[in-house]
Amino acid sequence: MRPARLFGLLVLGTSPLMASPARADTALDALVAAYPDFIAGYDAKDLILKNGTHIPLSNGIANKTPEQRVTQADIMDMFAEPYSLGTQYPIPSSPADDPGRARNQALFDAMYGDCTKGQVKLETIQWLPSVKGGSLRVTSTNGVADHLRAVSRDLEALPAKFQVYLKPSAGTYNCRAIAGTTRMSMHAYAAAIDINVKFTDYWRWGGARRETDKVVYKNRIPLEIVSVFEKHGFIWGGKWYHYDTMHFEYRPEIIALSRKSQAGQ
Repeated sequence: MRPARLFGLLVLGTSPLMASPARADTALDALVAAYPDFIAGYDAKDLILKNGTHIPLSNGIANKTPEQRVTQADIMDMFAEPYSLGTQYPIPSSPADDPGRARNQALFDAMYGDCTKGQVKLETIQWLPSVKGGSLRVTSTNGVADHLRAVSRDLEALPAKFQVYLKPSAGTYNCRAIAGTTRMSMHAYAAAIDINVKFTDYWRWGGARRETDKVVYKNRIPLEIVSVFEKHGFIWGGKWYHYDTMHFEYRPEIIALSRKSQAGQ
């Protein structure tokens, strides 16, 4: 279910990084590979799930603003900005600099379920057990629970000075919308974790309220912690213009595409 090349404004008209059919194919291939239990493939117009559901690659809105790419995200909008892996990353300076913050809710609802209907598959894991970090409820779907256990093991191997940033966790599963919106949070799918809120910086706390308001970037989270999460498929909210530095969410498609880009593929 993969055409040799993707053509047409439906795919290429909404996302600045999708400047060529080959680039679109690379992004979609990463998406299919990231969620093999749910995504069968794609054609020129739709992402095709294994249960037969078709999700349009584009919602047909041309020349989207950065705000529209987040609030009305289609499949291709999720790849609109490149996510920079590792400790060297550009400080976000524009409302467009929100790599991975756009999520197509139809896709995530289909994979993880509707929390308001009790559809999210939850599993309890121990967070930093060697230092009594407590227990967390996360989804078993897409192996998120196992990946977060691996994160926990690698974080425990860091020097003790990093533990203060990691516990207590500010939460994982929470059936709620994103603050100030009607869009479901990744916490509603139990596929995100917030670390210690004591060291958190958040874009709204500086006085900004609207997506278009000027934001001054801040961060106090050590990047050694960020690298561990990224190793296991989690992106960091600290690499967004609309930053949320305690927030990590499981987005293996974003990580995989970034690795390909860094490798020159």
